[in-house]
Amino acid sequence: MKDTRKDIIDILLKSYVAYYNITDFGTKREPLRALCEYYEHAEKYMVSKKVSLWAADSEEFIYLFDVPHLTTEVFEACKKTAYEDGMGRLHIGPGHMYSYITPIIVCDTCDEAAIKALKKCHIYKSFRFSFHGWMDFHAAAVIGDSDRIESNRAGRSTAKILKKVLYSKKRKGEFV
Repeated sequence: MKDTRKDIIDILLKSYVAYYNITDFGTKREPLRALCEYYEHAEKYMVSKKVSLWAADSEEFIYLFDVPHLTTEVFEACKKTAYEDGMGRLHIGPGHMYSYITPIIVCDTCDEAAIKALKKCHIYKSFRFSFHGWMDFHAAAVIGDSDRIESNRAGRSTAKILKKVLYSKKRKGEFV
């Protein structure tokens, strides 16, 4: 079963709503359709909260792009948008553990050169020699015409989750 771009984005937004703060831009910032933000704070303390042993903050920013045909130029523009906006949203400092910036590009068709560029994409930043955490760039593309999901090396876990959410047997009405 092949889904349209709109169907795929709607399924993803419905699955993310339980965990992420979602800003749906609609057609205001095309091709960017939505921004999903996730923040987590973990802390261990002794006796009272005033005596903190450690604290760790993590955050993830997912950028959903709606693109009819993915080319290398479009991929580079989406990557630049996600990277620049995501870096501006990071809360770097003591207690920051990690941040993920994740552009997910939903398209009908794509050039193989664009998929090659996506797979080679590698952006990693360490802050203060990792004392203030790190940032990793997970990129993925969902190609609607072929039910294909591609990602860069860092985005393998993202691709795995996308496959589970989009192409699970239960979602299609078949039961295991």
